[in-house]
Amino acid sequence: MTSPFVRRRRLAAELRALREERGMTADRLARLIHQSRMKISKLENAHIRPDLAEIMKILDVLGVSGDKWHEIVRIARDAAERGWWDAFGDTMGDRQRLYADIESGAKTIREYQPGAMPGILQTQDYTWALIEHAKAEGPITYIPERLVEARLQRQHTVLRPDGPEFEVILDEVGLRRFSVPPDVMYTQLHHVIRVAETQPRVTVRIFPLVTGMTQTLTPGGSFVLFNFPDPNDPPMAAVQTISTELFYSESTEVARYAHRYDYVRSRALSEVRSLSFMNLLADELPEKQGLRT
Repeated sequence: MTSPFVRRRRLAAELRALREERGMTADRLARLIHQSRMKISKLENAHIRPDLAEIMKILDVLGVSGDKWHEIVRIARDAAERGWWDAFGDTMGDRQRLYADIESGAKTIREYQPGAMPGILQTQDYTWALIEHAKAEGPITYIPERLVEARLQRQHTVLRPDGPEFEVILDEVGLRRFSVPPDVMYTQLHHVIRVAETQPRVTVRIFPLVTGMTQTLTPGGSFVLFNFPDPNDPPMAAVQTISTELFYSESTEVARYAHRYDYVRSRALSEVRSLSFMNLLADELPEKQGLRT
């Protein structure tokens, strides 16, 4: 399916551009369709699911007709769709629900992860370990069991036979400075290897620890680059912070992150060497941590 979130952002940009082309303020548009100024603001900032009847009123007031009318209505219809994640509501966590939405319509997903494993590749034990860390920091806003269930559904969605191409670059520092029990990390590493070896659409690479001067700025944190089948849906960069995500679709901003990703990828180990590296790292764990295999 097409990502409703992506289409809401595209709809927002289209509505704002149409209104501004006609020299109409948001206040006047709100009065003409008998809605609040806040409602127009939320639509033009992709903060709410659109109502098709209201979108049609806006188009009529703005004098939009013909092919453009049909195009906007089609975008609005996609933006109003619901996905499997909506059945979970807030129980799966706002952050994960948003990623599930975007991933559902992605053509390619490229992720740089300097710390934790990406959700698409996490084992259940690894996810539970992260949940315990989150609980230790304060109240959580999701139901753990539902979050784990939803994460499995995300994995099925992305790793389906006709799913998106998924490439992740893991930083060696993050793999060595892990925050889960050693036995969990051991199983997690072998899980990633198995997925990469059996899923033709999945590529895993390691950005090795190097010292000295780099040729460009390296990423300061984790981020994800998305591309979509429809060329009119612009590429997107999702930048992860401790508590929220920042989404960019402006070409200049996306290009900055793509440039840093490409540099890290050019310095990363090959896929074969990366999997061998993870296998060796996993085999070190029982010896160094006193585990039994």
